[in-house]
Amino acid sequence: MALETEREIREAACALLEARRAEAADRLDAIHDAVRNKVNDIYVPAKATQEYRRLVDQSRFNVLPLVITAIAQALYVDGYRPSSGGDSAVWDAVWQPNRMDARQAGLFRAAVQYGVSYARVLPGVPAPVITPLSPRRCTALYEDPTADEWPELALVHLGGRRFVMYDDVMSYPITDPEEGEPKLTAGEGAGKHGLGVCPVVRFVDSYEDLDDGPCGKVEPLLPVQRQLNQTTYSLLMAQQYAAFRQRWVAGMTIEEDAQGRPIEPFDVGVDRMLHAEDADARFGEFGQTDLGGYLDSRDKALLYIASTAQIPPHNLVVGNAVSNISAEALAALEAGHRQDVAEHQTSFGESVEQMLRLAGRAMGDMEAWEDTSAEVVWRDTTPRSLAQVADALGKLATQLDIPPRELWSRIPGVTQTEIERWAGAADSRDGLADMAALLATPAPGTDGEMEVDGGERAGAGVDAVPSAAGVAAR
Repeated sequence: MALETEREIREAACALLEARRAEAADRLDAIHDAVRNKVNDIYVPAKATQEYRRLVDQSRFNVLPLVITAIAQALYVDGYRPSSGGDSAVWDAVWQPNRMDARQAGLFRAAVQYGVSYARVLPGVPAPVITPLSPRRCTALYEDPTADEWPELALVHLGGRRFVMYDDVMSYPITDPEEGEPKLTAGEGAGKHGLGVCPVVRFVDSYEDLDDGPCGKVEPLLPVQRQLNQTTYSLLMAQQYAAFRQRWVAGMTIEEDAQGRPIEPFDVGVDRMLHAEDADARFGEFGQTDLGGYLDSRDKALLYIASTAQIPPHNLVVGNAVSNISAEALAALEAGHRQDVAEHQTSFGESVEQMLRLAGRAMGDMEAWEDTSAEVVWRDTTPRSLAQVADALGKLATQLDIPPRELWSRIPGVTQTEIERWAGAADSRDGLADMAALLATPAPGTDGEMEVDGGERAGAGVDAVPSAAGVAAR
């Protein structure tokens, strides 16, 4: 969608700013504050004591960041394979200069947290510039949010009241005044971007809801997080005031001082005995509050969170719910989590491919731009030992006749750079082997014998087949 008149630009900016404010008020600000541990929702009376307020503040038992981390730490893009095979120029020219090995985590975490995140791609020198953006900084409008690959318009917050709006052709710096319509400014980023599409790529947490759109992992857990805080508060109150045994005495006269104030009759201590001279004095103690119910309630809430977010329960260390179990049982507990990670890899993988295609167009590589069959290579973060992986890959190579080089990318932790270095070393080694075989081949018509000085035959005190190392030394 290309805007043509100044009026259209102002109307589009107003629509984007209104959508941004509504989205922030309805969802984004609440999610942000909950993850940042700024929300407690426990009632505090106006006349509450400092001790009461301190217990309320200590009642924040926030597990929402762990929900995000459990998924985000299993998502790591290691490479990019064009459909033609071989190396991708976009990977080396764009991904690495933009430090996306580290910055990709921000894209994935924001999408898991809010349900969506964005990456802006613009031409730059010496390479196109990729900017990861959370939905609190970027708002994009789609004609069909489910089916459309590119947004019609996008608005990026630069700080303060400064914004920049993008369509298919142009970028428009905008200032949002406190009152009235937004104003166009001739500032940073003004002019044509030359990409032919709105230069913003959307990363969606999942496509599970085609009606209301993605909501992320955090929003469905906000009620149970408030429940966790309330249960923790009740636990702390019981622990502070009722978890210890209170003693009582009856039938004893309490003396008073000259001002009529009661005098404390006992100096209580673990090494002291209480006694009274009154014959009718009786001692006793109140029972302590059992904290087990509060702890059990909190563990049940944590198990609900683990189940809803598909997180292995041992990641939340829920009481003794997971203990003394076999490796097979642990793998079964992680099965749902691995399926969730695979779904995120599918969704985010499409967005990374779209982002790199746009980066290819920004650097003038039309082949990369038109390559819709390229694939992202994800790092294998499944908890397995290297010995297990090596054994499995060896069987694939020998029993299924899969070329060993095609299996290199499946080794956990191996990067695209390492694979390229291995390929270069293997090619060099193969070249030496071919040269050794060529030198070891007898000349035609010699029947395998070569005369040297004095008529000696080859092989008489001389190696007939030089080794690859020997050839390299010569």
